[in-house]
Parts: sequence; structure tokens; C-alpha cells
Amino acid sequence: MIELRNVFKRFGSRDVLNGVSLKIQKGETFVIIGQSGTGKTVTLRHIAGLIDPDHGEVIIDGIHMNGATGKVKSGLREKMGIVFQSGALINWMTVAENVALPLIEQRRLSRTQINEVVEDRLRILQLTDAGDKMPADISGGMRKRVGLARVLVRNPEIILYDEPTSGLDPVMSSVINELIKRMQREYGVTSVVVTHDMGSAYDIADRIAMLYEGEIVVCDSPEGIKNSVNPIVRQFISGSIEGPIVV
Repeated sequence: MIELRNVFKRFGSRDVLNGVSLKIQKGETFVIIGQSGTGKTVTLRHIAGLIDPDHGEVIIDGIHMNGATGKVKSGLREKMGIVFQSGALINWMTVAENVALPLIEQRRLSRTQINEVVEDRLRILQLTDAGDKMPADISGGMRKRVGLARVLVRNPEIILYDEPTSGLDPVMSSVINELIKRMQREYGVTSVVVTHDMGSAYDIADRIAMLYEGEIVVCDSPEGIKNSVNPIVRQFISGSIEGPIVV
């Protein structure tokens, strides 16, 4: 379904990804953990085709994303939804208008049908009373949920999440976690989740990969990660990291 083969990426003089290889199966929830700046979000951006690797391959459903024509990339992205950490909302549109935008651009549904889908997604994410509000008038956590609702209206096969529970209280974090699991259970969605939230990672993941200095140091089940003897993993999951990991 999703495969990265020996992916390298440098920005200026800084090496961000140093030979990342991974394979994510259809319908799997795959979680990527690691310190800030270690390449997690850059990995997501490669999968989405927003950037190309300097070396290596990114393959989606057997098709090479990197080096593909704009038309091929657009076709692959049609299968995906991206939940950005900030929500990435359009400030001059209401919450409901932001959520409806992907369906309006597709031009496949009537306005009545679009309104029904939008109302359903807002209800699922407990945003029913926010539809007429502007992004500036809601909290950061609510903006994140609106961004997720906007992705869900398209029923994508693949959803990429960048820190979906950051800035949310425990109750709403549980709502997001349950929604990710529901999307997998009921719709067979493939999810790739970048997170610092180990509680969320353990709850939703089929497998967890840890990135450290641009490389995957371990990839295992949640139970395998919990019981890992790798010192980098142990220090990260213990929450004792302050600055660089010392091995």
C-alpha cells in the first residue's frame, strides 16, 4: 500500500532522512514516534508527494510518487487526506464552509447532500455548534478537529495525521483515538500517524516505528515497543528526554 525505499532528504546542510525504509500495509494504522526535528513530518510529506526525496523511492499502491507527473500525483493524492497539526483552515470561511470545501471542489454532490455530509462529520467530532463560527473564534483544539472533519468528508483510503492529539484534553484525545480506530474498523482506512503521545500510540497502532536522527531505529508492535530494550526507545518512552538522547 505505502512503501518508502532507502529515502534520503537534506535541507541545506542538514540531513533530515538518512535511508528511511518502511512498508505499510493496506488497512494498517502505522504510528511514527521520535523527538522533534528527527524527520517525522518530513516522512509524511514524502508520502503525500508534497516533497520528493533526494534519493530513494516513495511508492503508493504500486505507483511511484516521486518523479511522477502532476496528473499522477494528483490521482494518488485523491486517495489521501492530510490532517495538519495546525488544522490549516481558511480564515475567511466559516467552520462549515471549511469542511464542505473538498466536496464543493469535487462537484459530485448536490448542495443538500454536501450539507448532510458536513453536518454528520461535525456531529462525530462534537462540533455541531461551531458550524457558523470563524476559525479565529474557536480554540486550537477545535481547529484541529475541524481539519479532521474536512478530511473525513472525502472518505479517503489513506489518512496522514500530524500530531492529531496535541493540544487536546484527555477526553477529546480519546475521541480522536476512537475515530482513528473506527475509520480502520468500519472503512478499512490506512492511517499513518505522527505523534509524541505514547498513550495514543499504544491505543491506536498496529505497529510503531521510531525515528532517531533520520533513521528508523526500531519498528514493532505496541507491546514490542513497550518492552523494548533499545536504550533510545526506553529513554524516549519514559518521558525523560531533555535535549539529545545519550546512548
